[in-house]
Amino acid sequence: MDTERITVGQALVRFLAEQHVERDGETSRFFGGVAGIFGHGNLAGVGQALLQHRDRIRYYQVRNEQGMVHMATGYAKMRGRTGALACTTSIGPGATNMVTGAATATVNHLPVLLLPSDVFATRRAGAVLQQLEDPTSMEVTVNDAFRPVSRYWDRIMRPEQLPDALMEVMRVLTSPADTGAVTLCLPQDVQAEAWDFPTALFEPRTWSIPRARADRGALARAAELIRSSERPLIVSGGGTIYSDAAAALTELAGATGIPVGETNAGKGSLPFDHPQCLGALGASGSAFANGIAAEADLVIGVGTRYTDFTTASRTLFRPDARFVNVNVAEIDALKHAGVGLVGDARETVRALTEALAGWQVDAGYRAAGERSAEEWRAQIGEMVAPTGPGLPSQTEVIGLVNEAAGDHGAVVCAAGSMPGDLHRLWCSRDPRSFQMEYGYSCMGYEVAGAVGAKLADPGRDVFSLVGDGSWLMMSAEILTAVQEGLDLTVVLVDNHGFGSIAALSEDRGSQGFG
Repeated sequence: MDTERITVGQALVRFLAEQHVERDGETSRFFGGVAGIFGHGNLAGVGQALLQHRDRIRYYQVRNEQGMVHMATGYAKMRGRTGALACTTSIGPGATNMVTGAATATVNHLPVLLLPSDVFATRRAGAVLQQLEDPTSMEVTVNDAFRPVSRYWDRIMRPEQLPDALMEVMRVLTSPADTGAVTLCLPQDVQAEAWDFPTALFEPRTWSIPRARADRGALARAAELIRSSERPLIVSGGGTIYSDAAAALTELAGATGIPVGETNAGKGSLPFDHPQCLGALGASGSAFANGIAAEADLVIGVGTRYTDFTTASRTLFRPDARFVNVNVAEIDALKHAGVGLVGDARETVRALTEALAGWQVDAGYRAAGERSAEEWRAQIGEMVAPTGPGLPSQTEVIGLVNEAAGDHGAVVCAAGSMPGDLHRLWCSRDPRSFQMEYGYSCMGYEVAGAVGAKLADPGRDVFSLVGDGSWLMMSAEILTAVQEGLDLTVVLVDNHGFGSIAALSEDRGSQGFG
């Protein structure tokens, strides 16, 4: 076996530069670059390797470690989970600053690779500056905080552990069902340690992203349930977008007349003006979509994990409503005691369309769904219309940005009152136009996430809508956008910082507090 004696840092960087993904016959480089901030923990290891191999993989200088993970999350979201950024930090606070970003990525099932430095594996140097000592175990470091927020976690204590770990890293990052934050902890002495790595590790490697087909028996049972239903409803989530199933779902809805409600992650599954598109559903949804949902006898979930906001704490649907769930993750496909179609959203929706050929909902129910969709679109026009002189309202701002975005623009938002308004009022024209982080509702995501989205799709106009509360938490990555020459539009709305949570306390009989 041919080998090459190089450091762990060099081996890691060279490996990342040669990883590709393939889906539907299209192949692309998986890692769009490495973002990082250097300190004594990673400068002489990963940092030296990135400098040496800067012609193979791009390095992005960022301003905040949490912000750079949000940037990586926005990148992965815009790439439809077919691409990722790696994030490197020094030990201590540089590493733990990434924990919130890791949780955000994992909750949203978006691939990011985290490379936090760790304390000396040999323990000859200690306690190292920025090292938190655990009196109960010398094996525990602050990087253990990443365990509950990572889909895969590992610590490289010896160079020969790296090759197998890298295979697991890529397995998880490219998995449609298991992806999320992957954390590979790198002790600072191990990063600079040399070993005879097999040269095969650095050869170009392509990871195929599969399109799993649902079980035929389950498809037959699901089709029978749908045919016997009187008021079916489709709930479309992020899985529809990530599997490029929007066109397939549009065809199914048009052929059968089944109305479609969208979660925050699933916004854009259908064009907003499609006859069967009810728009936002759930706690932040419109009365029109929720009215249809309240009477549905069968709920067909496509790529949704039925979060609390989608189900309105399980009060949105009838107690006797039945469920058919299309999801690549078994845990989500079997929720609500539904018929689980475990498989790729696009392929499963196509199979359902074939199984339902010739069947449509009752003409009266179809008309009721289309009428609700029309009433929702009419209400949008009323709510975003200018109200006169003076400062525009938040809904007016959303209307203006939506108009400026046109057919190919995208909005990025995350937390507070704005996501609810955007969910109801944004008119999506393509599946990538609505980049909402609402799985973790992480304040401070908006600017950094928009930077990542723009890096992933430079030709798209990206608009970051951010309230003053989130802006004050984290806005420094706007400098990264300037540094990289990214044409990014940030719309800062003074919506009276923390007004969303103040409204909640007032609704509960208290007053605005804090």
